[in-house]
Amino acid sequence: MTTPLRDPVLINDWHPVAIAAELAPGQQTATLLLDTHVLVWRSQDGRLHAWEDRCPHRGMKLSMGTLQADGVTCPYHGWIFGEDGQCKHIPAMPELTPERMTGRVTTYAVQERYGLVWVCLGTPAQDVLPFPEFDDARLRKVWCGPYEVAASGPRLVENFLDMSHFAWVHTDILGEKTRPEIPDYEVQSFDDPVYGSGVRAVQCQAWQPQSNKLSDSGSMVEYTYRVVRPLTAILTKVPEAMAGFHEAISLHLQPMTETRTRAWIILAMTNFESSDAELRQFQDTIFLQDQPIVENQIPLRLPLVPGMEMSIPVDRMSLAYRRYLKQLGLRYGVVSEAE
Repeated sequence: MTTPLRDPVLINDWHPVAIAAELAPGQQTATLLLDTHVLVWRSQDGRLHAWEDRCPHRGMKLSMGTLQADGVTCPYHGWIFGEDGQCKHIPAMPELTPERMTGRVTTYAVQERYGLVWVCLGTPAQDVLPFPEFDDARLRKVWCGPYEVAASGPRLVENFLDMSHFAWVHTDILGEKTRPEIPDYEVQSFDDPVYGSGVRAVQCQAWQPQSNKLSDSGSMVEYTYRVVRPLTAILTKVPEAMAGFHEAISLHLQPMTETRTRAWIILAMTNFESSDAELRQFQDTIFLQDQPIVENQIPLRLPLVPGMEMSIPVDRMSLAYRRYLKQLGLRYGVVSEAE
């Protein structure tokens, strides 16, 4: 298995760890990112902080401690750490002044974007991914998940990009077993000032009995998929039978470990009729149908070694994604030729 420190691709990228609106001033959340325990908290002035969830003194989880107005108190020995992670008070040695203290918590880059909290454990190589549909004021936004899955992030992305499983995994919703054919489509590399750069599949079509929450009849649906980061995929789809309808579904993954992933989904759509709960329920149904599939693939990590798995022409987007990961040099969550 690969240690996260050997994968600068993910260490230096941004990853979602929480819904921003659920982290109010004076609140905290503990999470796992790339095998690292992380504490995310918001100070009273609204600023976000991301720390290693570990006291440098005796390794105690700081998330079990007390959140102060401008810092955190360790529950083990009462050490107090300021917003910058520097220890500023040790109760057992009250005579120590802050300038004589060397204890410091490891801090990480953190920011809010698209209603999520994003953390980078290393040095950010670039900004958070572009998602222009989110910035379109005409589209309604709904957050779904998180969903915790016992599989690698790349396996989840590849499943998201795969259309030929619709008829079998999402029968009578996104596909029908009597109409499983996937027409030919085109895969491209792209570099766009608005949409970013990566790989995409265009002119993708599939027959769907219920392509979205408002649909009450089957139709051919045109999909466009794009991958702009190793663990992010965005699709847009337009059902032929619903003129003016448009939606984007974005998948953003938090790699907790190589084979344990938390998935966050953002919907950006023109459906203003359904409630948030109804939209989430529909998305829950689809995702929970996918979950036992990706959790039972062997191996759980995505193979990047030619010949480990068979492929057919309809898999060309999956193959493009695998080539994209190999070009980036990704090693975490995949089976690479270097092993």
